[in-house]
Amino acid sequence: MTSIVSLLGLLGSLAPTLVAGATLPAAACVAGPPYYAFELHTTKNIAGTGLARGTAEVEVAGSSPFSIALAPDGSYVYDLHVALERMKVPREGQLVAWVTTPEIDRVVRVGALDANLRASGTVDWNRFIVVITLEPDDDPTARTWSGPVVFRGMSRSGMMHTMVGHGALQQENCAAYGYGS
Repeated sequence: MTSIVSLLGLLGSLAPTLVAGATLPAAACVAGPPYYAFELHTTKNIAGTGLARGTAEVEVAGSSPFSIALAPDGSYVYDLHVALERMKVPREGQLVAWVTTPEIDRVVRVGALDANLRASGTVDWNRFIVVITLEPDDDPTARTWSGPVVFRGMSRSGMMHTMVGHGALQQENCAAYGYGS
């Protein structure tokens, strides 16, 4: 019993130091963890994309310090920011970002990438795939893509369910499913 009391006393004396976060850098308290960003992989189907890189960043949407945004079905709404780098912009067509469920049974257009190869929108699925395609034109009413897929990547929560590259599926190539090696 004495050792438990001593341990509680020791923890109590350390608590103010641990809570104050004296050893934490200021940026750790401001910036979100990199966990909410994931890589977009090039399909190399379009000239100028061989060395290109892409990322998708996800943040919980919400305009109030007391709440977060919810979809009508009760799921969280996320802000999605897509960015491509080191890529030659195609002379013809428009790069467009899309989100789809892992089953690809629902597709939502995020928007056309701007001159800086960036697009932003929202998604209200926990697990989703980001797809960047090269469309013949920028049609905001399009319900799905028609052009070739240029980049694709899966949300972190979507990656948690697959066994690709492990166990019985070890012979499968993880990169073919949007995962890095």
